[in-house]
Amino acid sequence: METTLVFFSQLSMCESKEKPFFKLVHGLGKEETSKEAKIRAKEKRNRLSLLLQRHEFHEKTHSSTSGHLAKHTRVSPEEAVKWGESFDKLLSHEDGLEAFTRFLKTEFSEENIEFWIACEEFKKSKEPQQITLKAKAIYEKFIQTDAPQEVNLDFHTKEITTKNITQPTLHSFDAAQSRVYQLMEQDSYTRFLKSDIYLGLIEGRPQRPTNLRRRSRSFTYNEFQDVKSDVPIWL
Repeated sequence: METTLVFFSQLSMCESKEKPFFKLVHGLGKEETSKEAKIRAKEKRNRLSLLLQRHEFHEKTHSSTSGHLAKHTRVSPEEAVKWGESFDKLLSHEDGLEAFTRFLKTEFSEENIEFWIACEEFKKSKEPQQITLKAKAIYEKFIQTDAPQEVNLDFHTKEITTKNITQPTLHSFDAAQSRVYQLMEQDSYTRFLKSDIYLGLIEGRPQRPTNLRRRSRSFTYNEFQDVKSDVPIWL
């Protein structure tokens, strides 16, 4: 009798230990399922957000392209013909400058016209601090060796410009700007007059969007407004 009682007592003990174990395993399974469900829901939200962003991007791109096309087609053929008379007439006209810039982007040489524009804006500076900050920015972006948009200058012109920058004035880039202007006039301008972009304008054809690499930003002083005046510029 004692043996029988002990035997059933052991079974009872085993059963009491196993129940909490199964409850624990069952609970972990539910918790794991809940975590997986949350992860899947988060992934779905991320995919939906990505799809919405792509949709907005395509809408903005289409809208921007339409705006550019409207701008390109507003130039009259008579006005475009005048740009072929001289390089100066081309650059002095806002639409002519824009058309020439688009052409240079197709040749991956837009740094030349952007440097020329930067110099024109630089000459309008009035405050000494603006002159110093803009001169430093132009030099680092277009002139110094391995600059992100380094223009093609001969050694002599580059040396003169580097010396002028030590004490910047409104004429610090005159030599470099003149050199780049000559290069564009003698080389890029002649090809522009034979390009589809220009021929389409003088013939009054709607301008087709061109496949370009990333659009580099034109130089503006707004890029450097956050620079503090007490920061040493030249050492």
